[in-house]
Amino acid sequence: MTIKTCLLKAIHRFLLQLLYIERRFEPWFRPQLNALFRAPMVRLVQYFINLRRKDQGLKIAEETFDPDEEASLNNIIDQMADQMRGRFKPGGYERGGNTKTHGVVKATVTIREDIPAHCRIGIFANPRSYPAYVRYAGPGPNVPSDIQDVGFMSMAVKLMDVPGEKLMDEEKFTQDIITTSGGPTFVTPNTRENAKLQYWSLVDMTLYYFLNPFDSHLLDMFMQSLWNETQTNPLNKRYWSCTPYLLGEGQAVMYSFVPKTKVVSRIPGLPFGKVPFNYLRQNLSKTLSEQDVEFDLMIQLQTDPHLMPIEDSSVSWPERLSPFIPVATVHIPKQQFESEALVEFTKRLKMNPWHCLPEHRPLGNLNRARFKLYFELSKFRQQMNQTTHLEPTGNEVFD
Repeated sequence: MTIKTCLLKAIHRFLLQLLYIERRFEPWFRPQLNALFRAPMVRLVQYFINLRRKDQGLKIAEETFDPDEEASLNNIIDQMADQMRGRFKPGGYERGGNTKTHGVVKATVTIREDIPAHCRIGIFANPRSYPAYVRYAGPGPNVPSDIQDVGFMSMAVKLMDVPGEKLMDEEKFTQDIITTSGGPTFVTPNTRENAKLQYWSLVDMTLYYFLNPFDSHLLDMFMQSLWNETQTNPLNKRYWSCTPYLLGEGQAVMYSFVPKTKVVSRIPGLPFGKVPFNYLRQNLSKTLSEQDVEFDLMIQLQTDPHLMPIEDSSVSWPERLSPFIPVATVHIPKQQFESEALVEFTKRLKMNPWHCLPEHRPLGNLNRARFKLYFELSKFRQQMNQTTHLEPTGNEVFD
């Protein structure tokens, strides 16, 4: 290791330590800052992001393809697999992304009766209920203490008993919706830049993806920092898909899960004491041991192909152009989720946005990459853990 590399790693560790200290104090001031400054700062950052973009004259839900997409995807797969090899041992492999499982819980997703007619497509066609599993997780690629994660979570919902042919034939009756609490934009705008992020993550210097003076991504860092913060409970945050999906031919939407229930949000030990390693799982467990929880599933229709792009996930779709519409309720009943049987079930569970009806086909380069990326990495993980894929039905018993 060269002197330059040693110096960069030392600076990186120092910056992370400052962040970890700040995270211990955030719950006392971050909500007030969010209320006062988040919305105007989002508009400002998005203004500068849009300044560098050209209007391609595309249609609603129209995709474009870059010639280097496949090469970028293969780089991402190789680098994420290398990260998994370096961080986990056979039998204990975690997922390459959305890595640390906070909990997998049973739920029911009920489609509303008052959905606008042009949105009654696919799973939203008729008012009915679907059995579901919800997986709450940390971002990865490590499994750190919750107070030292990068400040956002994921909520992946697997609907079951969904009739119709699916785009991935490894599951016949499911539909997956994958979201994060890191705001309405993704951490990278496309697969090309994501391959760069995975390189810096592989060498344990993720911050340099954003700070590299020769190829900086400061606007993306500013946008992510407006949402990344000390998390208190997976059940009290809003989640976004960050990438678009079809809603039948000629329509594109973003998904969002919006919490409706007040839940436990205390973090023991802050600011100076010892914080439990898995306090997010503990707060999730405490909440569901005492009460039911609900989220609204919302969709946002694309109405402007330039200001609401398909291929650039660094752009937040303006709600002034297209407000979110409620289409379903996610009901999570009181339950326990600590059994060994459920832990083993979680290892066999795959989440992939391509587990879906054609009417909900994932759109954009990041979603196109997920088809192969998620498939290959989940297969690799399960091979290293000597376990097999299981398509759930909702009738599983974990007692």
